[in-house]
Amino acid sequence: MIPFNKQNLFGSELKYIQDAYDQGKLSGDGKYTKLCSTFMEEKFGGERVLLTPSCTHALELAALLIDIKPGDEVIMPSYTFVSTANAFVLRGARPIFCDIRPDTLNIDEEKIEDLITERTKAIVPVHYAGVACDMDRIMKIAHNHDLYVIEDAAQGVNAGYKGKYLGTIGHFGCYSFHETKNYSMGEGGALIINDKRFVERAEIIREKGTDRSKFYRGEIDKYSWVDIGSSYLPSEISAAVLWAQFEHLDEIQERRMRIWNAYYSGLYPYEGANKIRLPIIPNSAEHNAHLFYVLLNSEPARDKMLSLLKEKGIFAVFHYLPLHTSPFGLSLGYKEGDLPITEEISRKLIRLPIYTSIHISEVNKIIDYFANY
Repeated sequence: MIPFNKQNLFGSELKYIQDAYDQGKLSGDGKYTKLCSTFMEEKFGGERVLLTPSCTHALELAALLIDIKPGDEVIMPSYTFVSTANAFVLRGARPIFCDIRPDTLNIDEEKIEDLITERTKAIVPVHYAGVACDMDRIMKIAHNHDLYVIEDAAQGVNAGYKGKYLGTIGHFGCYSFHETKNYSMGEGGALIINDKRFVERAEIIREKGTDRSKFYRGEIDKYSWVDIGSSYLPSEISAAVLWAQFEHLDEIQERRMRIWNAYYSGLYPYEGANKIRLPIIPNSAEHNAHLFYVLLNSEPARDKMLSLLKEKGIFAVFHYLPLHTSPFGLSLGYKEGDLPITEEISRKLIRLPIYTSIHISEVNKIIDYFANY
């Protein structure tokens, strides 16, 4: 059996969890939360990085920071996880779904401007598979129309665009450290704040609407309720696990790239025979080998390949069902046929197993089964 995913574990996780326990502080913003946040600020950049319990929470925090209100519109791809939309729908906004590019499977930047209205508040590009969207074009559109850009970089940690790390280009970036991601704390995320105007308020909202962070730093002698907010702090146990991952950041990236390249080179002959299509990486993007996908020629061909792999004990999966054709998306007035590229990609895509401990021999075994397609 070759599973779809296995979490990275290096052994030091338990040592750091024990250390957090011994220090007697397991709630958020302790030693390991600060270590992780400082590491990301120094490694990736950004005005401030705040660790959160998930990327979902990071997106919700960003929505609060830009004061999303009922009636606002937020442009995003439909080919994404539901959290991308939920963060804004929870505040009363309407997601405006944009079709994707057939090459990168990212939001089609050439179709964004036609979707902008007087109610548009933000653009949320999703860096699918850790491959960068065309951020120059998106940032120019946002600047011309006075819009916020919130990068959904859930899959893009340690990936880049023209020398900048994903998540550090828009006004905000949102990372995921879920167990399926390159670097994992089980469940977790981070908000990258790239505009210093939002730093102080982000701390307040993240701390239940209080100025407790200032109190802990000794800047005030008491804290109180000063704004809306919620609880967006992960525990020190989770942060301790993430710190162990960050210590192996380069090793994880190196291993995943080796696996990704093995898939690509091994499957390349089948692309030449017009059996499949492999990922396309623009020259502007430095991807992080987050996932490896193939596009089959049709939905029946995709389903046949998934069945074959399952029969052989290999857990491959399809990916997102488009949000605009989901029950909730249909309730917003969308319908099948609105975003043809999104719908076509969703019907043809297979994600193959990729994790740091998978053996190249297992990768080669998976590749061999495509000979029977």
